[in-house]
Amino acid sequence: MIKSMTAFARAENTQDELTAIIDIRSYNSKFLDIALYIPRKYMCLEDRIKRFVSDRLSRGRIEIKAQINDASEAAEAFEVNEPKAAAYHNALIQLRNRLNIDTEISLDIMANVAGIIKPVEDTKDIEDCWAVVKDCISEALDELCLMRQKEGDFIARDIANRLDYIEKTVRQISKISDDLLPKCQDRLRERIQALTKGLVELDTGRIAQEAAFLSDRSDISEEIARVASHINQFRSIMNSKESSGRKLIFLLQEFNREFNTMGSKTGNANAAYMIVDIKAELEKIREQVQNVE
Repeated sequence: MIKSMTAFARAENTQDELTAIIDIRSYNSKFLDIALYIPRKYMCLEDRIKRFVSDRLSRGRIEIKAQINDASEAAEAFEVNEPKAAAYHNALIQLRNRLNIDTEISLDIMANVAGIIKPVEDTKDIEDCWAVVKDCISEALDELCLMRQKEGDFIARDIANRLDYIEKTVRQISKISDDLLPKCQDRLRERIQALTKGLVELDTGRIAQEAAFLSDRSDISEEIARVASHINQFRSIMNSKESSGRKLIFLLQEFNREFNTMGSKTGNANAAYMIVDIKAELEKIREQVQNVE
């Protein structure tokens, strides 16, 4: 099954006075890389969120932005660190007296000191928070996977069409590469006659021997058979339910190896041109596979 790695999804879930908003963006990556942005007070949920996502996705750069809004009164409560405030106030009085400064110590000065007035630590059950966030992430992942699947279908159709073209072209290459031995004999005989201008009597047995050697060096039947096997494997992997991106990239490397060998062995100009055309198609498939999960 072909799935794209690029997609976007957003979901929102509210239960009681707690609201979770999840934005997920996914990009191309060789491995699964999860980047999570979440309010500091909810960092205890980070590992749970990443494990939950990794169970659904196997590859790609996944950026998750989580907003968690608590509308309860407890979330808006503040507390005063009275000992710290008193100590700071006394320190200001001592400084004023020592420097003989005639001024009042205002509340603004006290309020701006870090740690004197701070939000009350929320005692809300973290399991309740996780239930809200989990449902929200699940909904966002469903939408993300659906988008990845739709784009993957377009990629699969494009790749399938290119594979059909490659398979058809390989059959043509195989057809024009048949009967190498008699063709090599004729070419060799013509070249010798052209060089000697008919002054040397040709040794039929030696020509047959040399032609057999040349035909063996130019034989691409094994490469054609392996390419046919690779095409079948490629289609099988595309239709499997597992993640296929890495396997397809490996098979493309095998494709290129076979066609490079075929290009170096064949002595047929038409076949060589077709091989160059096929390699251009393989490059287009490679660009598509780079975006496959």
